[in-house]
Amino acid sequence: MAATEPWQAERAAEIIAAGAREKGATLPILHALQATFGHVPQEAIPMVADALNLTRAEVHGVVSFYHDFRQAPAGRHVLKLCRAEACQSMGGDALAAQAQAALAVGWRETSADHAVTLEPVYCLGLCATAPTALVDGQPIGRLTSARLLALLDELRT
Repeated sequence: MAATEPWQAERAAEIIAAGAREKGATLPILHALQATFGHVPQEAIPMVADALNLTRAEVHGVVSFYHDFRQAPAGRHVLKLCRAEACQSMGGDALAAQAQAALAVGWRETSADHAVTLEPVYCLGLCATAPTALVDGQPIGRLTSARLLALLDELRT
């Protein structure tokens, strides 16, 4: 994972001001905030709303609607498991349940040791023979139960 900065309202204000004059500024600003802080801090939502003349509910709605935005910092690693129908038909549901049980998390949650955040992704286009995943943006194809458990062990060390 890329290094992120700790929350600072002044830094957030700079980011928001830099993008506020662009047409359709909401998504670029939220992406920039997440790139800087590792998530979209709750404190930034009213700042974005004020700068763009939106309600807090509108900005919160955008953050909560798009699965790429996080409302809390991610773990050291992000594991995205494919949830598309093709991967599900090849055992993806069982692997998802196995990952959730092994990490003791649900979707978009981080393990207690802050090692792994588990997220869904919808179709990576790699599902020739088995479910697929992304680990910190790197594709992992032909995912099996044994390979998943080994991967989780590796990520947690």
